[in-house]
Amino acid sequence: MSGRLNSAQPYVVGLFRIVLGLLFTCHGAASLFGVLGGAQGTDGGTIEAGTWPGWYAAVIQLVCGSLVLLGLATRPAAFLASGSMAFAYFHVHQSHALWPIQNGGEQAALFCWTFLLLVFTGPGALALDNVLRPSRTVRTETEEEDRTTEPVTV
Repeated sequence: MSGRLNSAQPYVVGLFRIVLGLLFTCHGAASLFGVLGGAQGTDGGTIEAGTWPGWYAAVIQLVCGSLVLLGLATRPAAFLASGSMAFAYFHVHQSHALWPIQNGGEQAALFCWTFLLLVFTGPGALALDNVLRPSRTVRTETEEEDRTTEPVTV
């Protein structure tokens, strides 16, 4: 059973990345373009261009969410997205109460930690990163030993 679960891991991580990227992209699109119910707290409206920090956060959400969704530059995009959500949590939510359940910061905290997880796991399967930069094979100990031995001449 463990072998089957391990072999499915890259596909599950890939599916996780796709769903996470889609949700984050939708959040940014709602804030910037008023689609899908619009920006939170604006009754279906948009965030005014250039306003700090909301508009910049929405741009990060749209761009990084799209990159993560596609699996393109996944680790840097996830790192930036994670940092922006950490900023959102501490700048917007933390001052209201200590716990995320009390200060309305659950979404920011979850996005922050899930993107940070992608920084370390990578994009998984079904990512453009895998097509553009095929994975490098890891050398085994035997291959390393073979590489370091002197060639035999006859």
